[in-house]
Amino acid sequence: MTETIEQLRDEMRRAAADDDFERAARLRDRINLLRGGADGEDVAKADTSGITRQKPGAMGLGTSRQSVSPPEGWKPPKKPDPMTSGRSKRRGGK
Repeated sequence: MTETIEQLRDEMRRAAADDDFERAARLRDRINLLRGGADGEDVAKADTSGITRQKPGAMGLGTSRQSVSPPEGWKPPKKPDPMTSGRSKRRGGK
């Protein structure tokens, strides 16, 4: 496995030197899969073209928090009238 990673590294460096950065990126992804414990056959068959990387501006604490979205068709309730809120329904006092 170490020989395979070293071979892929050399091939990746050659691709980068030849300005073939797409091939170098695919090789980098294959190296990462090997480091993660995948088998050599699985790595050769893996399609890494759909892998998306985290954006540099979206790194840090709290960036992976989920956002809540209301259910479809939900409408917020009406706001209360400020002239009538907080007053008693009885006349003449609180």
